[in-house]
Amino acid sequence: MCDIGGLDNLVANRAYLIAQIQDDKEMRKQRPIPKDFEDICKRQPIGKTCFRQFLLASNPEYLAAVEFLEELNDWNLAEAGAKEKAKFCKADSKSFLSYLTEDILEKCKAISEKDFEEVLMGQVKEAMQEFLRGKPFNEYQTSPFFERFVQWKEFKKQPISDKYFYEFRTLGKAGFGEMCAFQVKNKVQMYACKKLVKKRLKRKGGEKMALLEKQILEKVNSLFLVNLAYAFDTKTHLCLVMTLMNGGDLKYHIYHIGENGIEMERIIHYTAQIITGILHLHAMDIVYCGMKPENAGTKGYMAPEILKREPYRTSVDWWALVCSIYEMVAGRLPFRDHKEKCKLEHENFDAPSKDIISLFLKKNIEDRLGCKDDPQKHEIFKSIISRGWR
Repeated sequence: MCDIGGLDNLVANRAYLIAQIQDDKEMRKQRPIPKDFEDICKRQPIGKTCFRQFLLASNPEYLAAVEFLEELNDWNLAEAGAKEKAKFCKADSKSFLSYLTEDILEKCKAISEKDFEEVLMGQVKEAMQEFLRGKPFNEYQTSPFFERFVQWKEFKKQPISDKYFYEFRTLGKAGFGEMCAFQVKNKVQMYACKKLVKKRLKRKGGEKMALLEKQILEKVNSLFLVNLAYAFDTKTHLCLVMTLMNGGDLKYHIYHIGENGIEMERIIHYTAQIITGILHLHAMDIVYCGMKPENAGTKGYMAPEILKREPYRTSVDWWALVCSIYEMVAGRLPFRDHKEKCKLEHENFDAPSKDIISLFLKKNIEDRLGCKDDPQKHEIFKSIISRGWR
């Protein structure tokens, strides 16, 4: 005897599946398929993960490429970075990078401790990235792993609201509102939410600035920058849910923990992190233009070109950085008014810190460190350079 209920379910399920297939086809027609390797496979965490999974599930060459890049990352973090390089540089090894160009392979075979950083971490790594941009990336875009990435991007577009979060205490004031601690319901991770009051934005003409901030936060992806997790609005507020940075701002550490200033080892560590974040922004043609140890007041950190109302670009971020470096060392700003000259007389200044400050404080933009030379190569960071900066 026929089970009518079961038949009804079968028909309904078949109709649902047909509709879903049609929707999927329409979705593929409508959604733009991204083609940027740097964006998909390096900047976006989910895209990077899906591309890695594709490489691991593909042919041995792609598997060796993943292994090589992960080894490079381990070398960067290790104290003695060059000791495990042999398997990638020996022609009889299963991990030998045989699919790279002939000139790169010759350099790889002849590598020594002296040129390890330049060859393996520089030329060979770039050649590997160029290899992955070609055939592997094209194959990835027709794979189930890429489909999974695109589905995730579609899922992320689903609207969220304040009902998605628990709201906790106020963390501080923002330009058009306040910062609050947020937690996604049923999850442990905490976030910082910038709640911008719509009426205040409209009254002060801040709508374009708020939109620009959201667009920039959507682009950045760095361990050394605040990253955007969610964005939504309510009847009264625009809300940007971002990484929660614990430990207080830099000004708190300069002025409220022991004597004014910070010990040199920590200054070098903090400065290296800030430089990495600034370079990430500059690589996308984004100027911070407001960097300082706390979220208030910018006058003492303004570059001469801003004060003179001259056109400027990334140079202003390096000037603001050096003001913060000086403040970390001496426990005060280098310039308290526009007539004061910078004096490197504080007992905490050593030769490398005096030198990097002098190079950053060049009034001529073309001579300023960061505009002329790479600040990452300065001798003050020699302990970081020896381990691999990247």
